[in-house]
Amino acid sequence: MTELNDQQLLRYSRQIMLPQMDIAGQQALLAATVLVMGVGGLGSPVALYLASAGVGRLLLVDDDKVELSNLQRQIAHSTDAIDQTKVASAAESVHRLNPDTQLELIDQRPDREPLTALVARADVVVDCTDNFTTRFLLNECCVAQATPLVSGAAIRLEGQVSVFDSRQSDAPCYRCLYPPQADENLSCSASGVLAPLVGVIGSVQAVETIKLLTGIGETLAGRVQFYDALTGRWREMRLPRDPECPVCSEQSGR
Repeated sequence: MTELNDQQLLRYSRQIMLPQMDIAGQQALLAATVLVMGVGGLGSPVALYLASAGVGRLLLVDDDKVELSNLQRQIAHSTDAIDQTKVASAAESVHRLNPDTQLELIDQRPDREPLTALVARADVVVDCTDNFTTRFLLNECCVAQATPLVSGAAIRLEGQVSVFDSRQSDAPCYRCLYPPQADENLSCSASGVLAPLVGVIGSVQAVETIKLLTGIGETLAGRVQFYDALTGRWREMRLPRDPECPVCSEQSGR
């Protein structure tokens, strides 16, 4: 791997001093490519924290533009960015934070073929979208490419986060958790959301991504965590693979 220069050793020094991370872990981050699907409420902290932690390349995907109502929670964007594409606005914020992070911006919602190509280039995919249609498609692409998927959701006063790592033979996928359903009332614009809640869930997604890239700790693969902002309580459930899952089961041809 590429040697860290003096500026990088200083920039990431507080992270490098962690015995689980060390220089080897930091080098792994610098060499990594992460696909961030959506740079809104969840994608904002994900992109900013991954860049600040030293992930070498981020592929940012979002087909939306910044609106005034986004600014309550989407911290990668500012008032000056209204009417700008979210990927361009997020790119400016990331660049100010860490100009060494390489960025690729996709300002459209890719269908299956281009999305599969993007997933194939990534070491980890982070799902920060707000609709089941995109989530199910992204999950299928990740299973097909055996690319780990870090999934997060936040709405109203509740959030959830999990990891779906199809490199593990017994790991479930997102389709094992949810049956097909419509996108109605899933978005923050339809149901509302507490501003810092997306920061809590997005930060956990960034942590899980870093763990996957560096191989440290135990990821949330096979587990789903739920956060209730009203009570401040986390709860966790185990998620086995669905033996009849049409995406990841043996019957599906995986």
